[in-house]
Amino acid sequence: MRSKSKARYLAQILVMGAQVVGRAFTKALRQELSASRVAAEARGGRAGKESAAASSLSGINLQEAQQILNVSKLDPEEIHKNYDHLFKVNDKALGGSFYLQSKVVRAKERLDQELQIQNANKSEEEAKTT
Repeated sequence: MRSKSKARYLAQILVMGAQVVGRAFTKALRQELSASRVAAEARGGRAGKESAAASSLSGINLQEAQQILNVSKLDPEEIHKNYDHLFKVNDKALGGSFYLQSKVVRAKERLDQELQIQNANKSEEEAKTT
């Protein structure tokens, strides 16, 4: 009889712990989504929302992508040059790291997405002014 009550208490503790962790995770997720919306609005309307969505989908934000490829502004030539260098340096066949090489690829993809968003918004603004 004692082992049954111990098992029941243990089960109750596990359930309560899972509930606490679940609530904490939900709260953190809500805060992250709220912060993402605020950042998108701060960046400016639709372009900011698209940028936040691209960050969310790719799993890498714009600033992180710029740090990985060591670029301070979105210059397509500089991005491509740094990407080529870092991709070659991290080639596994040359003793590099596949993990780092994949981070370089993801960073370039994210920066390319941002360039597309900016170009689309420029085209929209030009169409509105004409």
